[in-house]
Amino acid sequence: MGTDQARAYDELFRESGATLVRAIYAYTGGRRDIAEEAVAEAFARAIEHDRTIRDPLAWIYRTAFRIAAEESKRERREPPNAAADGAGGSEGLRNLVAALRKLSPNQRAAIVLHYEADLPVQEVARRMRMTAATVKVHLHRGRKKLRALLGDEEVGDD
Repeated sequence: MGTDQARAYDELFRESGATLVRAIYAYTGGRRDIAEEAVAEAFARAIEHDRTIRDPLAWIYRTAFRIAAEESKRERREPPNAAADGAGGSEGLRNLVAALRKLSPNQRAAIVLHYEADLPVQEVARRMRMTAATVKVHLHRGRKKLRALLGDEEVGDD
């Protein structure tokens, strides 16, 4: 890999790495260790396969989600205590993390990418490799379940 390619991946990581970690964090139900490892591994694989990748960001998102899903399946255990995983803070934040864990992984990812990362539905769809309509369904169902878990006042609508 040339110097220009290395700079491009470095810039891509600086621009999108934190957002991707947050998305994977939500997808795994608050497993920061899996999120950080999956993102790092996805970037490493992208660098390794650079010549065959047309859309690096979308490829990295798909790869990170796949790595996180595989790791979560392997572990099949309760997520660590939220306070021990950096989600300590307020009771509201602990309640939100606990509620997010009760959503499906795709609902969690869609909600975090759309509301936390402030990405439009089309971009969420591209990064999750699904249609915009499917993302909207995940957002709708996720908001509905969060409302039931947290109460109407804590969950916003689009």
